[in-house]
Amino acid sequence: MKCFFVGMLLLIGTVLPIQAETLVPGTVKGTVIDSKTKQGMEFVNVTVKANGAATVLNAGVTDSQGDFALGGLKTGTYDVVVSCVGYKSVIKTIHLGSASSAVSLNKISLVEDSHLLKEVSVVGQQPQMKFEIDKKVFNVSQDLSSIGGSASDVLSNIPSINVDNDGNVSLRGNSSVTIWINGKASGLSSDNQAQVLEQLPAESIERIEVITNPSAKYSPEGTAGIINIVLKEDRQLGYFGSVRAGVRSNGSVVSGTSVNYTTSKLDANIDLGYRHMVQDGGSFSHRTNTQGTSDTSDDTFLNQTGERNQNGNGVFLRGGLTYHFNKKDQLYGNGFGILGHGNSNNIINYDQTGAITYKSLRRTDTETDIKGGNATVGFKHAFTQDHYLDFSTSYNKWGMDNDATYNQSYENGFKPSSFQEQVNNINNRNLEFQLDYQNKWDADHKIEAGWKSTLGRENSPIKTYTDPSKSASSFDPSAYNRFIYDQDIHAGYVTYTGKWSKLGYQLGMRGEYTKVKTLSKAWENGAETSGTPYTTDYFKLFPSMYLTYSLPAGNELQLNYSRRINRPWGGQLNSFRNITDSTNISYGNPELKPQYSNSLELNYIKNWDKHMLSFSTYYRTTNDVIQSVSYLQNNIMYSTSINIAKTQSAGVELIEKSSLFKIFDITTTWDGYYYKLNGFNYNATVYAPEERFAWNARMIANVILPYSWSLQMNGNYNSRQSIAQGTSSSNYSVDAGLKKTFLKKKWTLSMNVRDMFNSLGQHNYTSGTSFIQDAKNWRTGRRYGVTLTYSFGNMKMKKRPQAQQEDDDSNSTPGAAGNGYGQ
Repeated sequence: MKCFFVGMLLLIGTVLPIQAETLVPGTVKGTVIDSKTKQGMEFVNVTVKANGAATVLNAGVTDSQGDFALGGLKTGTYDVVVSCVGYKSVIKTIHLGSASSAVSLNKISLVEDSHLLKEVSVVGQQPQMKFEIDKKVFNVSQDLSSIGGSASDVLSNIPSINVDNDGNVSLRGNSSVTIWINGKASGLSSDNQAQVLEQLPAESIERIEVITNPSAKYSPEGTAGIINIVLKEDRQLGYFGSVRAGVRSNGSVVSGTSVNYTTSKLDANIDLGYRHMVQDGGSFSHRTNTQGTSDTSDDTFLNQTGERNQNGNGVFLRGGLTYHFNKKDQLYGNGFGILGHGNSNNIINYDQTGAITYKSLRRTDTETDIKGGNATVGFKHAFTQDHYLDFSTSYNKWGMDNDATYNQSYENGFKPSSFQEQVNNINNRNLEFQLDYQNKWDADHKIEAGWKSTLGRENSPIKTYTDPSKSASSFDPSAYNRFIYDQDIHAGYVTYTGKWSKLGYQLGMRGEYTKVKTLSKAWENGAETSGTPYTTDYFKLFPSMYLTYSLPAGNELQLNYSRRINRPWGGQLNSFRNITDSTNISYGNPELKPQYSNSLELNYIKNWDKHMLSFSTYYRTTNDVIQSVSYLQNNIMYSTSINIAKTQSAGVELIEKSSLFKIFDITTTWDGYYYKLNGFNYNATVYAPEERFAWNARMIANVILPYSWSLQMNGNYNSRQSIAQGTSSSNYSVDAGLKKTFLKKKWTLSMNVRDMFNSLGQHNYTSGTSFIQDAKNWRTGRRYGVTLTYSFGNMKMKKRPQAQQEDDDSNSTPGAAGNGYGQ
């Protein structure tokens, strides 16, 4: 949709923009449609001015059907201006004979703006970003800098999202974020999230939806919010597809093909992709161990350098099938799967001088196999266009097998060499049942309700050997563990949306019953122990509230509140003590409780011709924070997690978007966030309060060039910020992409460069009572890519007939359009 400026604050509700009011005296109303599709156009700007004047007297935008109604007009002659980016504006002059008059303009048809110079071929682009009621939507199908990359590359270009060198994702500086694929959790967890995102091809992604303060309709998991990755699905009538292949300067190779077939009754699609991935990186650290005294004679100085290399192969398969029995009933099924294998090696050199001197080398070699996917089947019945019932069931299964060897040697016999091999098989699966109901009985009132049950199971054994043969005699029973983790969640929700004059509101409540069972098994007397299970269950309520107020002249204001939860994940609950490093032992805590947050967010948006400005501020408190703690015992450092602290977070987000000269689009964002962790005591150790402030700026520019060329530039800057016991220095990156279509647009050549100035990397300075450390790590660096795509099929077929298309779009499901998100 080309009209993207408004939407997030137009009415509260999860998918409901401003609705046209009933025609009253002093009112003008109408319906805006696209001249080609004859469909109603959403988010079109409509302004009313005195005839021949420039001052705006009233303004608004169209609703999901293209309707608008602007009232409060006195006797006189007015100009009604209808405008939308990418379309020619329309001006209608009306006359109100008295304050009791009412005028209907009926249907107003907008025509795409095709006023182009003959020698310049301009290809329209979808908007890079748009606001909807409850989320920000980023169209990444034209993210040129990520072509040939992965989902991690795509996410790293999204405002407010950060992806670190290990693939961990955070939102507004908070790592407690939930990631969905096509509106579902799809089995992603903290254990496998980074690996799955690295395997998911960038070319398969249509858009990224960022939901920072979800309503009660959505799962409350993740205190920072939800990131939804929506995969591509084109529903034009006919058959068509594409074949693509590309290479990167670091040796990575990508290829794939997609095919779509659509009739008035059937939608089918399949996408197959292959990725050969190559990554490298490195690290260094300089640490001074001061012993915590003024006497420097016992000080030691440890210099550590490291390098790591990774390569792997992955296959991605996705398919979907939807059958439309009629305009009211449809049966759908879809799924995706990933199969991958990778190798990595990490070499660390230690050189310590001072009171104790030694040199050592530690080498870690890892083989990883990842396999898994999601399958969904559902049925949807529409009583009317805005009144429907949708039932679906999903099965998710993920397995990740890691075989890692650790070799450490010392010069001059300082210590004997050591060898360990650890085999870790992570297996988790879950089954979901979901029912969603919606009834919108007029323009301003809607009720939504639903139920969801999620049954999750994990069974992950770890075996450790002291000899490469993996013989029975080399098996280390003290390092054996089998972790069993069962979590069942049953949830029901209801939301009510209404409007009173210019004030819109939505009230919601969600109830969740959770039952958790954890079991950690060891190895004793030649056999696996039965272990002692730990079981807990609880019921919690999660309210939400949205308030929206429409101000004159294209201004909107929204205030919303929600309560959210962050449940501890499997690794945090596993009581197994990891003794891979005998001087640093970590273990989980099966008695961990969830942490709860209350979030308040205020949003303001201003629209005017070809420009948009958005301001958001938020405040969030979190109780029972899951905090990592360490303590020293017998010269061994132990680390675990406990519920002990309280945090406060606040932030500001500014977004400015401009479209200039019909060929230039620029989006600038600035995020600033503050974090405070209250001080606490644990195990005779006093933890001081911790405060952080950091900010981030991004700029994305798109330029349409002559002769079917297009250019994109992305810039990102992260400020210096406080971390535990120190600071992390600032960094920046610049990406660029160039695209050319030719031979009747059947061929597309894409070229890009990521981290153009080789400037990314993490540089930390930390200190304590007995040490000072300077450390840096980096990954991959500058890389170039080239991708060639060939499109085929019946590209000129008309879209689905209007009645059918309207019915499908208004009643989209995860199987049909990938955005049915009752969770």
